[in-house]
Amino acid sequence: MFDRSLLLIPGPTLVPESVLRAMAQHPIGHRSSEFSHLMGEVTAGLKWLHQTQNDVLILTASGTGAMEAGIINFLSPGDRVLCGCNGKFGERWADLCRAFQLQVETISAPWGQPLNPDEFGARLAADTDKTIKAVIVTHSETSTGVINDLAAINRHVQAHGQALIMVDAVTSLGATPVPMDEWGLDVVVSGSQKGYMIPPGLGFVAVSERAWRAYETAKLPRFYFDLGKYRRDAAKNTTPFTPPVNLFFALRQSLQLMQQEGLPQIFARHRRTSQMMRAAAAAMNLPLLGPAECASPAVTAIAPTTVEAEAVRSLLKKQFGIAVAGGQDHLKGKIFRIGHLGFAGEREMLTVISALEAVLQQLGHPVTPGSGVAAALKVLEAAA
Repeated sequence: MFDRSLLLIPGPTLVPESVLRAMAQHPIGHRSSEFSHLMGEVTAGLKWLHQTQNDVLILTASGTGAMEAGIINFLSPGDRVLCGCNGKFGERWADLCRAFQLQVETISAPWGQPLNPDEFGARLAADTDKTIKAVIVTHSETSTGVINDLAAINRHVQAHGQALIMVDAVTSLGATPVPMDEWGLDVVVSGSQKGYMIPPGLGFVAVSERAWRAYETAKLPRFYFDLGKYRRDAAKNTTPFTPPVNLFFALRQSLQLMQQEGLPQIFARHRRTSQMMRAAAAAMNLPLLGPAECASPAVTAIAPTTVEAEAVRSLLKKQFGIAVAGGQDHLKGKIFRIGHLGFAGEREMLTVISALEAVLQQLGHPVTPGSGVAAALKVLEAAA
């Protein structure tokens, strides 16, 4: 039965029924007064989510498109940038910067380990001539289930005084605090198919006043992703190019759901589901890729040693209609990743844990029936 599928990958994520219904209504003209009203509502909601009074701009793009926009609007060819690399997406941003002829230096950690904030501090402190123009950090590294200590890294950037801090918050925004104004973040990018609980298609770029000052002298080529155009039009509650109107309907509804739940409650729920998955994995004798102290609230990466990761994924999909993600690059076939982001909550975690127990037993993995569910329920009891 294909209609019973349960999507538990790090993105796209599950979409609430009320959001699907909102998206199904007839389109409206994107130059109409109705759309301007809609745009005003979602812009206010986005500022609430980002905890900012700064601009939050909406692009018809993926998170990668939003990241490209964040880079090309505030930097110039040959600029020196410092990029954190401890997974697929940190490495992607380094490659993206090289594509635009930036001078890229990396601070790296093995996949499954967090970036060391002190390494950023040492590199920035050594930059006495202030030639580093930007520090680029992936907050939640989706490929490994590791969250980097953005607050600590940012303190070193703030002490530097000149470099912009650019943040990939694609799987952290809406799952863990990213208080843009409080922390003084300059560029924060995200994508609709993650914590926003809507389908892919929209990218978001939040921009500080300090970054806008850099925009005035930045010389990388830009046209469709020229954020100055988006800022001018957003001030009039419109967009420079044709937007996917029905995704705006979905976004308004999802933001309303998030506001009804409240940010502290959203963040606590994501911590709970992460703890449930990790506790269940330990009880089922499944090794985790990264340590608990840097566990992402959005995704858990499991590195089985007694069964094949792809066999687990295949049986979950075939027998229970549950889709979980595999590994990327050199981790392909070595890990599987369970997303607990956005609309996925305690109910979905208990479902996938119980199905995982059944699959592991079939594959011959030593697991005590009910152990994973019992461990997850203890997390829930402790949080009650």
